[in-house]
Formats: sequence, C-alpha cells, structure tokens
Amino acid sequence: MARARTGVRALGAVLAAVLGASLVGCSSTGGKRAEDARKAAQNARGKSAVTTPRWTFAMVTHSGDGDTFWDIVQSGAKEAAAKDNINFLYAHSDEGQQQAQLVDSYISKKVDALIVTLAKPDAMKGVVAKARKAGIPVITVNSGSEQSKDFGALTHIGQDESVAGEAVGDELDARGRKKALCVLHEQGNVGHEQRCAGAKKTFGGRMQNLYVDGTNMPDVQASIEAKLQADPSVDAVVTLGAPFADAAVQAKKSAGSEAEIDTFDLNSKVAAALKDGSLGFAVDQQPYLQGYEAVDLLWLYKYNADVLGGGRPVLTGPQIITEKDAAELAEYTDRGTR
Repeated sequence: MARARTGVRALGAVLAAVLGASLVGCSSTGGKRAEDARKAAQNARGKSAVTTPRWTFAMVTHSGDGDTFWDIVQSGAKEAAAKDNINFLYAHSDEGQQQAQLVDSYISKKVDALIVTLAKPDAMKGVVAKARKAGIPVITVNSGSEQSKDFGALTHIGQDESVAGEAVGDELDARGRKKALCVLHEQGNVGHEQRCAGAKKTFGGRMQNLYVDGTNMPDVQASIEAKLQADPSVDAVVTLGAPFADAAVQAKKSAGSEAEIDTFDLNSKVAAALKDGSLGFAVDQQPYLQGYEAVDLLWLYKYNADVLGGGRPVLTGPQIITEKDAAELAEYTDRGTR
C-alpha cells in the first residue's frame, strides 16, 4: 500500500501545482502564468499521474470491424489508462460466442480487470461468471445495463437503451413526424431492440423496424432506399449508429424522399451533417466517457475498493443533439472524443 499512497500523494502534488498556478494567474500580472499552467496541464495528457502497480485491464466489445463509435470508446479508455498507469488491451467481435472466447482468453492471461459489453447477454453470462470466480473484477459498458448486476459486474456505464429510445419517440413527435423507420444493423443485439421498442412506446405515429446487414454498407443504403421508394409516406428514418446515418442520407437522396434522417451516436460527420441540415438530430451517449470511466472506476476499485453507482447503472446519456449544438461540439468531434 505504500506505493499506492505515494501515487496518490504524487497526484495530489500535480493537482495542487496546477491549482496554485491557476490562482497565481488570477493576479493582475498572472494572465501569462495561467496560460502557461493550462499548456503544462495539456502537455501532461497521456502521462501517468500515479505510481500504483502496472495493472493490466482488458476491454472486449461486440463491435464489428470499422465501427468508429468504438474508436471513441477506446480513446477515452486509453487516456484514462495512461493517467492511471494501466496496461490497456482491447479486442472485439460482433459474434457473441467469439466475444466470449476473447474474454476467456484474457481470463487465462490473468488480467487484473475486465470491461465487457453485453449486447448478446446469453453468450456472455458464463464467461463473466468465470471471471468473477477467478477474482477478476468486471465492469460492463454500453449495453447490458439490465443484466450487469445479475451477472456480477461491479457496475454498468452507459445509457439506458429503453429510455434513449423513448427520448427519440418524444423528439419525433415534437418535430411532427407521423411514420418512421427504425434501422437495426445488428440482429440479436438486445440494446438495439430496446432502442426501437422505446421509440415505439412514446412515438405518436407509426414506427416500423427495418433489419439490415450492418457489415455491408452498400446493402444498408440499398435496403433503406428500397423502403423509402416503396412507401413515400415515411417521413423519418432513425439509424442506430453514426456510421449508418450517412448511408441513410444517401438512400434518401437516391429515393427522392423528403424523410428526415436522425441517428443515435455522434461523430465528426454527424456533427457536420447536423450543421448543414442533412440530419435532424442525434442521440449522444458519450462513448468517450464510457471508456474513460470504465478504466478509471476499475483503478479506483483496485486501489481503494471504491464502487460508483450504488448498485445502479452510471448513465452517460441520452442527450439530444441538434443543429444548434453542432458548432459547439465540433472541436471535440474533430479530435475524436465526442
């Protein structure tokens, strides 16, 4: 514990130094000093702020190849790992059994902690139990808030998918929409089903699910285009991930449709599309925060047996983002943290 206490003292010293510099900067001649302190703090990003042991944390998600949402999650996790002196490992598979096998391989390597998603909870239940039996603490992120506690995870970090869906239904009503498509790009993902079900629950109009192959973007675009051509009364299309929003926009153009395109999740392309009016709104669940907090909370648990949330999920969303918000967020989406 001596090393751990030294790490915390070191962190306190860093924070005190930054705070002290900031206070000096408040004096009549301190403007430059405050700016220097800000730059020093910025330069410290990515450097360990503690001297606790070099623990290894592994994250295994249900991401498919090329899904930029998970790049943002990893960005947050890696930054927290650098700060907390953590060796961070990452693997993914959109197939439930393969995801479970990846987790099992990390258990065999005796990692110090695990971060997993539960998009396909039945496939993951056994391996999460195996991790807990091996004494490896687990935090779930993004999907699986309803199963997380029952599976033995310390806590869950993400948005409540049903609540997020309900927010979409309310927003569609506020925009006067009457008939919507909810585009599901990964069959078997319980979180996606919950989003569409939540939207149907609060939407005063009609909503229909459209299943597409999310690993084949031309197929996604063609499927949406065909649906819009077949039914011109559709006035809203909701995609469940930022990479699929652009495909929906292109499908709308090809079909000659007047439907509004809306999406879950945020990235630089979505922010730009909100700004130019190509998209109506986006539902942000702050993926950077999910990755960052998962690593940080596991470090706190390993160091001090801290658990955040009191047994309830730690919510990072939903937040409805519209054109008026896009400019403010552009700086963060451009750097890959929103």
